[in-house]
Amino acid sequence: YMSMSKEEILVKANQLISKTRNETHGDAFKNHAEIAEFWNIFLDSKLRPMANITAQDVAIMMILLKVSRSTQGEKFNIDNFIDMVGYAAIAGEIGDAGLI
Repeated sequence: YMSMSKEEILVKANQLISKTRNETHGDAFKNHAEIAEFWNIFLDSKLRPMANITAQDVAIMMILLKVSRSTQGEKFNIDNFIDMVGYAAIAGEIGDAGLI
């Protein structure tokens, strides 16, 4: 792994949030607003007794983020579905190991 300078990081970030990203992920505001809706629904019952969010919750919420992204954008992006499976495997492993 080669370290990146802050300038290289900014260039890469600019590439990632460019028009191409809008085609695969949709409008950034709309995407984040929908993610917020999914997370609010998920967290509504989770945080009622002011419980802490677990590592498994984070993996599940990342799945919800990917679900939202898969409904946005003009182009199909297989990465969203691969990532969903990956996060589901992580959530399952955490739960199965009793690490919740």
